Amino acid sequence: MRPSHVIFRLIAACTLQAIMAASAAAQAPGDRLERGDAVIQNLNKGQAQPALERMRQEFPFLATATQSYALGEVWSRPGLDSRTRQLAAVAALAATGDMAFLKIHAGYALNLGVSEDELKEIVYTVTVLAGFPRAIAASQTLSALFAERRAGLESRQ
Repeated sequence: MRPSHVIFRLIAACTLQAIMAASAAAQAPGDRLERGDAVIQNLNKGQAQPALERMRQEFPFLATATQSYALGEVWSRPGLDSRTRQLAAVAALAATGDMAFLKIHAGYALNLGVSEDELKEIVYTVTVLAGFPRAIAASQTLSALFAERRAGLESRQ
């Protein structure tokens, strides 16, 4: 083998090793947990997420995995702002019929400044893509959330 090939392979191996080490450091579980906690704090007005905390009692591994991967890895990515990410989540959850998580993410969306009318538009869009039964279920879930929020505001005044 020619010396230039040896050098090239050595440089490539060192570069690959450095990339793998940097990637492992960036993906350290502690870092992801911290990023996940920051996402929760941002979405939930500085409060803990009740569903996640309940899960932590019975299923601590699942709660940690959710916080570190779903929130710390996926939700903390820089490609979308939090508002856009929540609108996408609301649409996906309405379309798949997951009303419990729809309520949680619609609440986050409201916390981030999304209006009730914008959430209603998401539901209207779901009629075309996922059908009326899913959209109707989503509208009922959002109506309940809106009523809870209004009641909470009235009780504080």
